[in-house]
Amino acid sequence: MKISVELTITPLQNDFEPAIIHFIKKLRASNLKVMENPLSTQVYGDYNEVMELLTTEIKEAFELMESGLLYMKIVKSDRHDYEPHF
Repeated sequence: MKISVELTITPLQNDFEPAIIHFIKKLRASNLKVMENPLSTQVYGDYNEVMELLTTEIKEAFELMESGLLYMKIVKSDRHDYEPHF
């Protein structure tokens, strides 16, 4: 089953950029489709592969920050080629 996941990670500390950059670089290094914009990062692929990657990388990201939030949306389909029609 293919999924699309949108992630927004927010460290609740002053020096927040290193944790976000590390997290995104680890996602990029995977064999999954990863797209970014200023507000979130999207990961696309097989459910098991995506969730295995996210389980590992979210834990590591949380270990690098004092406190933080992660917002995650999961869609059951691969939406990497979505284009609005309006």
